[in-house]
Amino acid sequence: MSLSKKLAILTVVAVAAGVGGALSDYVLSSGVTTKAVAASATASRVPASKAEMQLSFSPVVDAAAPAVVNVYATRRVQQRARSPFFDDPFFERFFGGNGFGQPRERVERSLGSGVIVDPSGVIVTNHHVIKGATEVRVALADRTEFDADIILDEERTDLAILKIRDPKQAFPSLPFADSDELKVGDLVLAIGNPFGVGQTVTSGIVSALARTHVGISNYQFFIQTDAAINPGNSGGALVDMNGRLVGVNTAIFSRSGGSNGIGFAIPANMVRLVAEGAISGKGIERAWFGGSLQMVTADIAEGLGLDRPRGVLVTALDEDGPAEEAGLEVGDLLLQVNGKDVDSPDAFEYRYATVKLGAEAELTILRDGREKVLTVRTATAPERPPRDAVLIDGYSPFGGATVYNLSPAVAQELGLDTGLKGVVVAKVEQGSTADRLGVRVGDIIRRLNGEVIRTTRVLEILTEQNFRLWRMEIERNGQTIKTTISG
Repeated sequence: MSLSKKLAILTVVAVAAGVGGALSDYVLSSGVTTKAVAASATASRVPASKAEMQLSFSPVVDAAAPAVVNVYATRRVQQRARSPFFDDPFFERFFGGNGFGQPRERVERSLGSGVIVDPSGVIVTNHHVIKGATEVRVALADRTEFDADIILDEERTDLAILKIRDPKQAFPSLPFADSDELKVGDLVLAIGNPFGVGQTVTSGIVSALARTHVGISNYQFFIQTDAAINPGNSGGALVDMNGRLVGVNTAIFSRSGGSNGIGFAIPANMVRLVAEGAISGKGIERAWFGGSLQMVTADIAEGLGLDRPRGVLVTALDEDGPAEEAGLEVGDLLLQVNGKDVDSPDAFEYRYATVKLGAEAELTILRDGREKVLTVRTATAPERPPRDAVLIDGYSPFGGATVYNLSPAVAQELGLDTGLKGVVVAKVEQGSTADRLGVRVGDIIRRLNGEVIRTTRVLEILTEQNFRLWRMEIERNGQTIKTTISG
């Protein structure tokens, strides 16, 4: 078998079956730092004797395990009885594969892990653990169970924040570590419930940092570890030797679905940002950069006179955006954010997103062969024009889609280039006409029956008309899609 075929077999597996799957994942962890754990905060070094090789991780586990919880998610879905005509292409064309008969309710369950990060009962887990859940319960290490509410759920980061309902006690919690201090080779522990066998602790090292080509979430910046992570671990804790949370276990790279020693965790600095937004009630507020970036290839590096590819290239700037106001220019090479190297747009986005709002970020750039430091004051993206949300109904191809006017704020929410303008699909109802026709979140509707779509109200008026043919022009991932559909 060729190397390329072998690599094609490798798949990124989210470490949870999610709602509807047989098994998801969860963790149990605590946040109380014992004297034994604090005493371990000495300089990193290699064990120098047999006695040191026999030292135990148990003080770290004792401190961390009580703060890791099991997360049970339940979703109730409506399902129609299957028709004998279900697989007929004619009926599939007109009924979208929904079959006939009265709808029946089906209960789907998933199992995952979570980490208590505040004594009031605030829990961090993965979005894919509780996706679509209508009921969530959590179980502590001592088997005590509580109902929990979802107070924030963000698919872009694959993180969700839960809150134990009506807490009558203070809960053990894990403190956050500064994940930027991690080094390759540092010892870490993963705590979770793989395959539902019960709380399990595995040990390993940090195998790599800043992994950006994993394909799990919009923020591609992960800690890689060889501590065994399996289905059931999603949302669990990755803990350092001081008993602090350095990451949330999220996915594995695997041929079989089981652990092959390549696991990925969301860094604690991103987790902290999401948790703090949920606790404050403000939601997630991220810094707006106001520019487009491109990976530096070997050819680009040669053209810039570099000895090797490094940094990211500024290819566009939003008018009156923070980057332009700070003095950046198209063609600048961005090398660092606050002294941290960036070598891909994903790495830059993570570094910039985790800068505190209102603070100043120092950007090291290369311009005309000389390094220069520019200062950007971080701020949220503006919502100009207002999003003016509209739910399209009726018999148009966009029936069941909610659309917004594009602004830097909306574009940032949807993971799009913040310089884009027009009308974008923000939500698509499952089973709707738009869903069956393949309309996706993030699609920008450019034209409908020859009319340029500049605002949501223009689209709403057009879709209320009875056209026999619908000629659509959509922009998706920078590509233009044109199609015609009969009414």
